[in-house]
Amino acid sequence: GIFVLGLPYALLHSGYSGLFLIILAAALCCYTGKILIACLYEENEDGQLIRVRDTYEDIANACCKKQSSKLGGMVVNVTQVMELIMTCILYLVVSGNLLSHSFPYVPMTEKTWSVIAFVTLLPCVFIKTLQIVSKLSQLCSLVHFIIILVVMTYCLTQIHQWSWAKFRLSIEFEDFLVSVGVIIFSYTSQIFLPKLEGNMKNPGEFRCMLNWTHFFACVLKTTFALTAFLTWGEETKEVITDNLPSFLQTLVNLCLLTKALLSYPLPFFAATEIVYACISRGNHSNYRSPLFALGVRGSFLLLTLLMAMFIPHFALLMGLTGSVTGAAMTFLLPSLFHLKLKWKKLSFLEKCADISVFILGFLCSLAGIVCSIKGLLEVFG
Repeated sequence: GIFVLGLPYALLHSGYSGLFLIILAAALCCYTGKILIACLYEENEDGQLIRVRDTYEDIANACCKKQSSKLGGMVVNVTQVMELIMTCILYLVVSGNLLSHSFPYVPMTEKTWSVIAFVTLLPCVFIKTLQIVSKLSQLCSLVHFIIILVVMTYCLTQIHQWSWAKFRLSIEFEDFLVSVGVIIFSYTSQIFLPKLEGNMKNPGEFRCMLNWTHFFACVLKTTFALTAFLTWGEETKEVITDNLPSFLQTLVNLCLLTKALLSYPLPFFAATEIVYACISRGNHSNYRSPLFALGVRGSFLLLTLLMAMFIPHFALLMGLTGSVTGAAMTFLLPSLFHLKLKWKKLSFLEKCADISVFILGFLCSLAGIVCSIKGLLEVFG
C-alpha cells in the first residue's frame, strides 16, 4: 500500500536495476507464499494432500517439535505481532503527518493530529470478524486505485518532458539498499496467507490466484514507478504525492489519510487475534469472555497511540525492526520451514531455490539492520 508511493524514489536511487528488482521481488514473494502454504499440507497414504496445519504458528511448531513443541510458534507469534504493531503505529504517524500537511494553517502539532486520527479508529475495538475487515480493505483498495489514477493521469499530461536519460547508470550502495527495502516490502503479505487460503471456497486455486495477483501487482507497480520517475526525474521525492502541484496535493493527501485509516484495522485485527488466541488457550474460562477480548483490543489500540506519540525517530526504529521481522516472515522462515518439512520430497533445484531465497533474505535483513543502526547512531550521535 503506502510503500508503492515510494517506488519512484526507489527508481531514482537504483536506476535500471530498480526495474529488474520490482520484477524479481514479485517472483520471490510469490514463490515464498507458495512454499509457505505447501507447509500446511502433508500427503496421506493414498498420496493425496491433506491440510494438517492451519497457521504460521502451526508450521513453526511442526519444525521445532524436537526442541520444544511450542518454541517455534512463540518465535513466529512474537515476530508477527511486532511487525503488525509497527505497521499500525506507522499508519497513525502517517495520518498525523498527512493531516498536518493538509491543514498547515491550523496551529496543531503532528502528534495532536495523530490523536485525532486515533479517535476515529476507536470503533476498531468492536471488530470481531474478518468479514468487516475485508470490507474495509476493499474500500482501502478503491482509494488506493484512485490515488494511483490521479498521479498517473497527471504524469501522462507531462509526457512531453519524459526522458530515459533521467535514469542513473551509477548508484550509491547505501541508497541502493534503501531502494531494495522499499521494493521488496511493497509485496509482503505472507503473514495473512495461511488464513486467506483457509477461507477460500476453492483452496486448489490459491497458487493460480497468487500468480495472477503478483503479476498484476508487478505490472501496476512498474508502470506507476516508471511514469512518475520519468515525469520528475532527479526531483522525485520520497513520497511521490509531494511532487504534485498544490491543487492536487491536498486532495491526494486526504485520500492517503483515508487509505491509512482504512488500512489500520487489518494488521490491528490480526495482531489482537494472535495475542487473544495465545492468552485464551487452555481451559481458562475467564480469558474467553467477550469483555476480556474487548480489553485486549482496547489495550492494543492504546499501545499503538502511546508508541506513536512518545517513541523518538520512529521511522528509523521501524526500519530496524522491519529489517528483522519483514525479512524473516517473507524470506527466511518460509524457505527454512519448507526445507525442514519437505526435504526428502524436494528436488535438487527446489532445494537450491529455497537455500538461495534464505541467503538473499539474510543479506537483505543484515543490510537493513546496518543501515538502520547507522541512521540511529547519526541521529543520537
